[in-house]
Amino acid sequence: MSSLRTDDDTWDITSSVGATAVMVAAARAAETERSDALIRDPYAKILIADAGTGVWGLMLDDDFVTTVSASDPEVAAMFENMKNYQAVRTHFFDAYFAAAVDAGIRQVVILASGLDSRAFRLPWPAGTTVYEIDQPKVLEYKAETLAAHDVSPSADRRAVAIDLRQDWPTALTDAGFDPAQPTAWLAEGLLMYLPADAQDRLFGQITELSAPGSQIAAESMGLHAPDRRERMRERFARITAQFDVEPMDITELTYDDADRAEVADWLNAHGWQAQAIASQDEMIRLDRYIEIADNDGESFSTFTTAVRR
Repeated sequence: MSSLRTDDDTWDITSSVGATAVMVAAARAAETERSDALIRDPYAKILIADAGTGVWGLMLDDDFVTTVSASDPEVAAMFENMKNYQAVRTHFFDAYFAAAVDAGIRQVVILASGLDSRAFRLPWPAGTTVYEIDQPKVLEYKAETLAAHDVSPSADRRAVAIDLRQDWPTALTDAGFDPAQPTAWLAEGLLMYLPADAQDRLFGQITELSAPGSQIAAESMGLHAPDRRERMRERFARITAQFDVEPMDITELTYDDADRAEVADWLNAHGWQAQAIASQDEMIRLDRYIEIADNDGESFSTFTTAVRR
């Protein structure tokens, strides 16, 4: 269980879970600058520019990996793998949405959307509505920052400012969501921040709101050996201290519940037809996987997609 989380905690984009959204946006910005980029997000750099300073700044530091390699090559490789992972994850779920709209879906819900810019950067067909659910301060920051740069959404974007631990289904329907229409749902970078029972409750609520033909995609983290997590925590703390950056320990924000349901298993048992792929396999397929010596052999996460029967 997380030691920093409470049942009623809140955050903005520089604190707690909110700060992880800045990290992810920084990874998208770094990927966008690559000549062989898997995804391009022209708004990622804008979104992190006013977020202050933090460990996310290392994502865009071209000299960081070179410097770290001299003292700890494995941490440097892990850092590169982390950036590659974010690119592959974004690429996978972008493709999921492209397939969903090709299938005729015009209603999209992004859960815990953070600094996700898909409502602005993806080429949504006419008539598509994208609902973004997240903490009020997070959605406010994103909307104000992009508006200040004259960035407009490419779909009918509707912000639903509510914590997912509250009555978000009512807030969503009040914003115009129609449960009678097929929906494409996304739970990316979310499930590990929920206890196991909250994950089950979330998928139950989604199922109740999903008409036949709806689709869902989700990222779920695997369990990793505690001793390896501790070693990595210590090594990253040394590196961030070297660069005079406040460390961000994601494990302090997540719930590592051993009894957490496998997403595909849960969905298959509750009216969905699901399939899953190990993130490591997807990284290998896209030639973005770096072998790490201190690895417990498990894939970092699983990408699951499903269709409502």
